[in-house]
Amino acid sequence: MNKKGHVLITGAAGFLGSHLCDRFIKEGMHVIAMDNLITGDLRNIEHLFKLEQFEFYHHDVTKFVHVPGKLDYILHFASPASPIDYLKIPIQTLKVGALGTHNLLGLAKEKKARILIASTSEVYGDPLVHPQSEEYYGNVSTIGPRGVYDEAKRFMESITMAYHRFHDIETRIARIFNTYGPRMRLNDGRVIPAFIGQALRGEDLTVFGDGSQTRSFCYVDDQIEGIYRLLMSDYVYPVNIGNPEEISILDFAKEIIQLTGTDQKIVYKELPVDDPLQRQPDIRKAREILNWNVTVNRKEGMRLTYEYFKSLAKDELFKKEHKDFSMHNRK
Repeated sequence: MNKKGHVLITGAAGFLGSHLCDRFIKEGMHVIAMDNLITGDLRNIEHLFKLEQFEFYHHDVTKFVHVPGKLDYILHFASPASPIDYLKIPIQTLKVGALGTHNLLGLAKEKKARILIASTSEVYGDPLVHPQSEEYYGNVSTIGPRGVYDEAKRFMESITMAYHRFHDIETRIARIFNTYGPRMRLNDGRVIPAFIGQALRGEDLTVFGDGSQTRSFCYVDDQIEGIYRLLMSDYVYPVNIGNPEEISILDFAKEIIQLTGTDQKIVYKELPVDDPLQRQPDIRKAREILNWNVTVNRKEGMRLTYEYFKSLAKDELFKKEHKDFSMHNRK
C-alpha cells in the first residue's frame, strides 16, 4: 500500500499532464494516468510504464469514469489546449469541459478525494483590465470561434464551485497562463513551438497583426510547482499561475531569431478573431497563499525548450498537423 497517496491525472499523456505524472511519482505517490490520446502522446509517459507505482488507462473522461480502490487526489487536465486542436474538435472540447468535469467531480465525491481542475487565463477573454487578477470576470465571446474552449473552462469553474458548496467536495482551481517547455508538440499551433518550428525549418516567422499583442510565458517546472502547491493548499477559489513578465509577440519573434541563430524574416498576417491583445497574470494570490514565485527566467527556459525541439527527429520537425498556422499567436 502506498502510504503517500493515490492520484488520478487525466490528460496524463499531454504536455502538462505528463510533467505532473513525473512530479507525483517523485513525491512517492501511486499515479493513475488517464488519457484518450486524441491530443496526448504515450511517448511523454512511456518512461513511467516500468514503475510499479504507475498505471495507465486509455479512457475518455466524457464517458463514465471508474477507478478501483483508494483515491486521494484528482487532477483534471484532459482537454485540448491549443487553438489548432480545439478549433478542429470543438464539440469534444466542450464535452470534456462539461461532461468530463461532471464525471470527475462525481468520482471525487464517491472517493472523498480532493480535485484540482485546470482552468486557463482564457477565461478572461480579451481583457479590459491589465494585468488580470482573479477578481476580474472577463470579456469573452460565447459565440466566437474561441468560445468552445473559453466557455468550457468557465463552466468547469462554475460546476466545480457548485460541487464544493453543495456536496462539500475539496476543490482547487488553477488558472494557468501560457506555459512552455519540453514535450510541447512542435506543430500544435501555440506561439513558442510554432516560432521555433518555423526557425528550424528555415521558414520566415509569422506574426499576426502588428505584433504588439502581449503574452507572458511560464516555464513548465515553475507551473508544475505552482499546481502542486495549490493542490496541497486549503484555498478553494481560483488562483492565477503564470509568469508576470510580459513581452510583445513581435519582440518575442526577434528573441527566437536570436536564440536559434537563424536569419529568417518576420512576415505579418491579419490578426485572428477574438485574439487577446494583452495577457499578463496578477500573481499576488499565488505569492501570498502558496508562497510560489517564478524561478526560471525566459532566457534559460527558452534555451532548454529549444534544445528539446532540436533533439526531435527530422520527420517530426517537418510534420504538419494542420495546414493553417494562422492561429499560433493566439495562445
